[in-house]
Amino acid sequence: MEQLNKWRLLLGKYAKEHISFEGASLHYMDMEEVMDYLYEREYGEDSGVRKEGGSGDSNLTVSDWLNKIRVLFPKETVEIMERHALENYGMSELLTDKEVLEKLEPNRELLKTILQLKSLMKGEILNTARKIVKKVTEELMKKLEQDMKKTLLGRLDRSKSSQVPSIRNLDIKKTISGNLKNYDMESKRLMLQRVYFHSRVKRYHTWRIILAVDESGSMLDSVIHSAVMAGIFARLPMLDTRLVIFDTNVVDLSGYIEDPVETLMSIQLGGGTDIAGALVYCEGLIDNPCRTMVVLISDLYEGGGYQRLYAVARGIIESGAKLIALTALDVDANPNYDRNAAARLADMGAHVAAVTPEKLADWVGRIIG
Repeated sequence: MEQLNKWRLLLGKYAKEHISFEGASLHYMDMEEVMDYLYEREYGEDSGVRKEGGSGDSNLTVSDWLNKIRVLFPKETVEIMERHALENYGMSELLTDKEVLEKLEPNRELLKTILQLKSLMKGEILNTARKIVKKVTEELMKKLEQDMKKTLLGRLDRSKSSQVPSIRNLDIKKTISGNLKNYDMESKRLMLQRVYFHSRVKRYHTWRIILAVDESGSMLDSVIHSAVMAGIFARLPMLDTRLVIFDTNVVDLSGYIEDPVETLMSIQLGGGTDIAGALVYCEGLIDNPCRTMVVLISDLYEGGGYQRLYAVARGIIESGAKLIALTALDVDANPNYDRNAAARLADMGAHVAAVTPEKLADWVGRIIG
């Protein structure tokens, strides 16, 4: 009976003349109602599939639908259905009704959708969206920041000891030699009266890192992670961080890098792409080329002429600055990019790759080390 009910749910209400729910069927009828509310949109108006009227029609509102799916389905399924509603069926009312928006599960997919549709939001709805953006970015920063700091904050100085106990900094050789006088011959054990740790040398010789981020729609995941990474870099004493975003125009967001929410809410996705124009602007921010990294985050599909792009890139590299071209910066690092442009930049001496945020921090750490 259970298997039959699941098949009935899978086939949908148009199979009810042949298969009916059996036994404790109310639960399945409720599930069918909320699934039909969403997935009947798949048929479209001109599909020829018969839509039924009468007393059997659902009177669900979007708010009712959200309440019900949370009761009927596990969290993972709820997130999938919410994503389908926004991405597949354009249910923008999910983001333009404050009560509905507050019920959505804050996650990276919802963040992306808010950034794409924030132009539709005003007043209290926009404030609610900002709270969601803040929660998701704070969770992302918390997840990434500890590893970033481990990579970038200094190296072990094995000539000095530290009073700060950390297993990662344990000075085994000095601990053994310093406690040899406490060796117990009878039990054949080394009795430790004091444990020694290496100190850390922090690097305060400032490097300037300029993040130039392509805000075209295909780069949305990378834009999110770039804003978060800029916020993390801005807190580190050895980095002077600048952040610019670009399409056919360049906007310098360096004044907001400690607030990723403000950074993300400032972006305008879409439009053309003038990578060369962005690099020209970045070139103007270089004071000490030998201690500067320009990190270009773009799919490298240039809208303003490739020869100009190559000329500006060559100038940055020949000045002594490091040019890093990232074709993706996100957890998956699955890029879609102009491979010819990537190859040309690599031939000039640029570092070209698609990386995760952790890998970027490791790369920056090796450069400033």
